[in-house]
Amino acid sequence: MVNTVWKDRKRIIFGLPWTFTKYGLSEDRFFMETGFLNVKEDEVRLYRITDVSVARSFWQRLFNLGTITCHSSDRTLKTFEIKNIKKPKEVKELISTYVEEERDRKRVSSREFISGDSGFDNDDDDDDN
Repeated sequence: MVNTVWKDRKRIIFGLPWTFTKYGLSEDRFFMETGFLNVKEDEVRLYRITDVSVARSFWQRLFNLGTITCHSSDRTLKTFEIKNIKKPKEVKELISTYVEEERDRKRVSSREFISGDSGFDNDDDDDDN
């Protein structure tokens, strides 16, 4: 049995949870279940999540909803959205906290490389004449 620290449903008009998309977060995984007759379940290990962001349209702000976009190194869910959920800023912070804890626990480091090739020729030895 998974110890769920957060769960919610995708919401529609007026923030009502009348959809068949469910989200869940445990201490080490994120879960997404979609469908009614044909159900699809996905999960992502939290240490694989590399970036988390929140977007809120005007209508989402009216009903305190938002969409969280997560980028991951997972093969099946590279980029996924947690759409129309309540309290998106708090949920984003919760996900970020658990991602960092899991990355520390697994001793996974994220290396961001800055490419030296910016498209500009900065070589001082070139003779442009």
